Amino acid sequence: MLLIRNLSAVLLLLPVLSQAQQKAQIRGIVVDAETKAPIAGASVNILTQATKAYLRGAQSQQNGQFSIDNLDASTFALRVANVGYDDYLQDNVSLTAGQQLKIDTVFLHTESKVISEVTVQGRTPDMKIGIDRKIFDVSQSLVSAGGTASELLANVPTLQVDQDGTVSLRGSSNVRILIDGKESAMAGSDIAALLQSLPAEVIDKVEIMTNPSSKYDAEGQSGIINIVLKKNARIGFNGSVNATGGSFGNAMGSATLNYRDSKFNHFGSYNFNRRVNRGDGFNENIIYRDNTGELEAPRRIYSENDSRRTGLNHTVRLGSDYFMTDKTTFSLAGNLSLRDNNRRQELMYQYNNIPENGPTGSRVSQQYEDDLGFDLQFDFRQVLGRPGEEITANASYGYSTEDGTNDFNEIFAGSRLDIVRQNLTTEMGKNYNAQIDYVLPIAENHKFEAGYRSIIRTSEDSQYSFVDRTNTGNLNLDGLFSNEFDLKNEVHAVYANYQRMLTSKLGAQFGLRGEQMRLTSTYYAVESEAAEPRTGPATNGGFDFFRLFPSAYLTYEVGNQGDKIQMSYSRRIRRPNGWQVNPFLNASDESNLRQGNPNLRPEDIHAAEVAYSKSYNRWNFVSSLFYRRTSDMINPLQRDPSEIDLPQEFQNASYFVWENVGRSDDAGLELISKVDLAPWWDVTANANIFNNRIRPDIEGVGLNRVNTINWDGNLMTNVKFMPTFSLQMRGDYRSGRERPQGRMNAMWGVDMALKKDVLRNKGSILFNVRDVFNSRRFEMESFLPDRSIASANRWNRRMLTLTFTYRFGVQDLFKRDDNKNGGAPEEMGGGEF
Repeated sequence: MLLIRNLSAVLLLLPVLSQAQQKAQIRGIVVDAETKAPIAGASVNILTQATKAYLRGAQSQQNGQFSIDNLDASTFALRVANVGYDDYLQDNVSLTAGQQLKIDTVFLHTESKVISEVTVQGRTPDMKIGIDRKIFDVSQSLVSAGGTASELLANVPTLQVDQDGTVSLRGSSNVRILIDGKESAMAGSDIAALLQSLPAEVIDKVEIMTNPSSKYDAEGQSGIINIVLKKNARIGFNGSVNATGGSFGNAMGSATLNYRDSKFNHFGSYNFNRRVNRGDGFNENIIYRDNTGELEAPRRIYSENDSRRTGLNHTVRLGSDYFMTDKTTFSLAGNLSLRDNNRRQELMYQYNNIPENGPTGSRVSQQYEDDLGFDLQFDFRQVLGRPGEEITANASYGYSTEDGTNDFNEIFAGSRLDIVRQNLTTEMGKNYNAQIDYVLPIAENHKFEAGYRSIIRTSEDSQYSFVDRTNTGNLNLDGLFSNEFDLKNEVHAVYANYQRMLTSKLGAQFGLRGEQMRLTSTYYAVESEAAEPRTGPATNGGFDFFRLFPSAYLTYEVGNQGDKIQMSYSRRIRRPNGWQVNPFLNASDESNLRQGNPNLRPEDIHAAEVAYSKSYNRWNFVSSLFYRRTSDMINPLQRDPSEIDLPQEFQNASYFVWENVGRSDDAGLELISKVDLAPWWDVTANANIFNNRIRPDIEGVGLNRVNTINWDGNLMTNVKFMPTFSLQMRGDYRSGRERPQGRMNAMWGVDMALKKDVLRNKGSILFNVRDVFNSRRFEMESFLPDRSIASANRWNRRMLTLTFTYRFGVQDLFKRDDNKNGGAPEEMGGGEF
């Protein structure tokens, strides 16, 4: 019986053993071409011969030897890469079943091609074009080193960032910002604040989707920006440390660690950022008439401000990937953000024809905020039977909270009594996200995908404002500026995408997304300090509806060089933010009041685009014609303060309220090009020219029709003088723009960075100058029936930073699998034909 059992086991194992014997192996050794010394940690990768897609890989040992097993009989390409060396590529490596192939010694040459003693290897951010996105590799952006995510995004073609950190795409600030393919719960209600605290060094890629596929949330007027964070996928233990010091007391430090073996990939990072912004500006408010009629002499309020904003930010990121089998992967990651903000602003006023204020005045505001945010993310990936067939799922939870105080002290030289005000604010938000996606390849270049997603966001905010207008030192509750506000935003969606090659050159993708959207808000008036929370008079608002969002893409390959013509269409939506629907009066500046509108309707957007991409030997070029129509356009509208019941002291203030102001049409041309002028010198340029037409439908508030041509652009160049010494410069320009109630003036700036690699390419020293000519300043003019307003503000003055980075462990520059290199894969919701 024992013999029979053993024979049965052998017979059962024979197919497995036979299959294993049919697998092939490649062995070899990697050495330095000059010194003939073995190279440890070189990345050895087996690629498909036709497309150079990654299949399997390994790294060379201390003696330079490598071995890659379990290969099928076929013809492959072999690529070997290592830091400081040119890549080695060997085509047409043929393997037969069971073969053990020993290839010739791989000699790696130092990464340099010298012409007249000048090294000729440029390192500019790479640009890739997918069916529904442009992908910019920003991991080598020198002018952003030592800076924040906001400053890095300002260096990406087609994007602009204003003084408040608001990001714009093609002239529209309504753009959806994702981090690793998901909305960041750590941001709370203010993504700009998170971007201004997130170090640029942790960002790997920026993906821009002007017409996202139906796989993505339909939110975002001008599209989606997906920030992909770095997450190492290297075999072994490695990491880096970074330290930056700069003007105004700026400082930054970070440490990144990664360990990976055949089953696990563990990663973690810590970032410290002491961010100090020194700003300045002015505001001039000239009032021609008030609620009593025309004034005999205009009233004028002119102020100059000097501000200092200091933020202490700590960010911790931890996570693990578990490769249970070749087809099953589990991932768990968490992020923790602690932010401590200290903002001080000093204003000096000049008054004309306001006797009670006197000729001059001053105001000091001091704000303190403590923010905490964290999120937990769970990801699952299961590869199914067909090649490319898979199920992915994600669940995440995020929490953010903020507590702050804002003290104001305003002094007048006239008879008017001084004003002391203190605002106590709290914010608490929660995010819940659940998503599942399925991809089914039907045939080669032919697939179907579908999925479901739910996003639920809740927030509870409050502001208690106390004021003393009597010079007695007694602060009393000001019910006009005190409130409690609850918001719940739900989006439940299903989608389907169908993609296939219709001919050998023509490809198509069609998608449909259905979203059930519900927003509910409740505003509670605070009538007394002793009242129980959320018991005052309540005002409800919101909306509840279902809407379909189609998307379509056609791509035609021109010639045999990869050139493409692409046409796309999508319908999108812009839902109002919490602070846009919160009807409380914000009096952070008593001369400038802001108020939300609980009855705002979402914007409805239709966008179409035609793009052409052309590649030459040393020149890449992408051009896009685009059109976007926006109905129920959401915009801050300036109104006369006398329209609402305000104390007399506020009648000279500027008053903004959010409204659906009408319809907007934008049509334009976008050009992006990268040119290798020489092997050691390259240039990347971007220009965006568009016609903006706004048709207001609100009467009696001084809204004008707009029909103007606007443009913006940037130019970046990289020069590598020696193997370890490089220069990067960038300039940007944004033209002046007409608005329904005024105009924005033109703005320009230049950044520069020098980088020196040290310690055998394991370290680098970088010197950076942002806003070399101290020219970036936002200037606006507004014209209303009763007044005119001119203002200028600078978020930050010229800044100098010095950064040192040291990398240790096995370094692998070859990115083998974008799905494991952090965030959303490039083909999520589309890909390339």
